[in-house]
Amino acid sequence: MTHGATRAGDEQTGKRGMNLTLRIWRQKGPSVKGKMVTYKVTDISPDMSFLEMLDVLNEQLILQGDDPVAFDHDCREGICGMCGVMINGQAHGPQQTTTCQLHMRSFKDGDSIDIEPWRATAFPVIKDLAVDRRAFDRIIQAGGYISVPTGTAPEAHATPVPKADSDAAFDAATCIGCGACVAACPNASSMLFTAAKVTHLGLMPQGQPERNDRVVNMVAQQDLEGFGGCTNIGECSAACPKGISMETISRLNHDLLGALRAGARPKS
Repeated sequence: MTHGATRAGDEQTGKRGMNLTLRIWRQKGPSVKGKMVTYKVTDISPDMSFLEMLDVLNEQLILQGDDPVAFDHDCREGICGMCGVMINGQAHGPQQTTTCQLHMRSFKDGDSIDIEPWRATAFPVIKDLAVDRRAFDRIIQAGGYISVPTGTAPEAHATPVPKADSDAAFDAATCIGCGACVAACPNASSMLFTAAKVTHLGLMPQGQPERNDRVVNMVAQQDLEGFGGCTNIGECSAACPKGISMETISRLNHDLLGALRAGARPKS
């Protein structure tokens, strides 16, 4: 539903829109100093998503001849992980969901809302609220491929997998790489993200041949990217829109220690 349709529905039901004060981080480029700029938006429907509210603001800015606020988004269905901003100091805002799935009914009429980009050295600002998250891509690339035959698929029950392992692997694989874990962590650690990507393969049979090299290389790349160290504060899991458990970090540490004991070393 578009925000225009939402507004029409509010007019029919007599529902009053919200008036909000937005303090938004504006930065024209990576090398330009940014600052918080205040805007007013009016008649915002409680049923709008947070991104639809930003769309309304951008329409207003364009009509005024101003530069619209840049922010990342794609599917707007909570699947792709593209959206993500700090809202009043919380990654994705007050609900444990993606920014695109956060609705304005989570706020009250007259509220002031601070909106900032992900705050991490490894996520440099591109413009305004949009950040460069390619560091995540490089961590995944460091993990390499899995050496499994690509011919006829094996019989489904040829290699039994314990249900506890398959459940844990599927839970870890729900990571959408949005970066909320990094933004929420006081150390800007990417350990929950890296652990999720290591764990979902490490628990499966097809992930075993490269298991040791994968964990060593991905953790090494994580450090090269400038992410902070994990001190088990737990903000990462609390902010994760997919609710990925910190248990995945324990699994990564177990795999890393075992790999190092086996003599695995990161590739140069």
